[in-house]
Amino acid sequence: MAFNRAKEEAAAPTVERFLTLLVEGAAAGVPEVEPEAYRGFRSKVEELARRLPDRLPDEEKLALIQSILREFTSYRNGAETALREQQAAIRSTVAALLGELLANLGVDPASADAVPLVQLAKRLSNAGEINTWREKFNLFLHPLNGKGPAEDLAARLRTADCSTANDNAAGLRGGGSALEHLRKIMAAEGGGFIVLFRMSCLEVISQRFGPEAVEDCLMAVSAYLTAGLQSSDSIYHWSDSALLAILQGRPNEAILSAELERIMAQNRESSINVAGRTIMLRIPLTFEVTPISRLRSADDLLRISAR
Repeated sequence: MAFNRAKEEAAAPTVERFLTLLVEGAAAGVPEVEPEAYRGFRSKVEELARRLPDRLPDEEKLALIQSILREFTSYRNGAETALREQQAAIRSTVAALLGELLANLGVDPASADAVPLVQLAKRLSNAGEINTWREKFNLFLHPLNGKGPAEDLAARLRTADCSTANDNAAGLRGGGSALEHLRKIMAAEGGGFIVLFRMSCLEVISQRFGPEAVEDCLMAVSAYLTAGLQSSDSIYHWSDSALLAILQGRPNEAILSAELERIMAQNRESSINVAGRTIMLRIPLTFEVTPISRLRSADDLLRISAR
């Protein structure tokens, strides 16, 4: 009986063992802010915690516990400093990127509407403030009246060119000439097809390289399509992101679509000039075919482009 009691006492957990488990558990719950500092902290604390169950005088065990507490305090102070530095760097980066974005959208970052957003970005400190700022920024870019800088840029690219002049970047007659030509065809009860060629990614190109780059893209696509279509075809500048062609002499839509697909397959990178250097870009192109017979009047062209 005495032997069994001594064995149970030897196997029973000690206060020191409880302390070791407590220290290791507390260290495991500490957030990892900077990986290298965190690994050093865990290594030191685990080394000190393993010495607690040793048969040491109480004064030495107390000193060990104090050393462990100092490691926790040191890591906490370092982590708080690192978090403040990271937060300041993120705020500064967001403010700088915001300024660049506004400038690329043609908005002065120092304007009365933009300054509060830029200044607030430098002070964001919690999720609630970030969400509030994001809503304000989204409303600034996409206001309820639809007149934000992003909409302004997109609208400029979509606006139909109803002039008859050829003073656009494509060097083609404007959409007004297309309307006149279509009225004559419809008055003579002629057939044919309307093809709207749309260029995408121009907003990104404008923001990155400037409006001159968009004009170069329009010029390159105009030359490419003019060379691919038949000499008797008529092609017009419809907007800063679309060209319109009036094509006759094709027996049906399927044959015309196959012809246009072959032309699209030959789409290659075009060179544009940005600040004196040549950049190669491939401008994504899509097309939409509409038989003239489906139109009620020439003015339906405006409906087609809006769609």
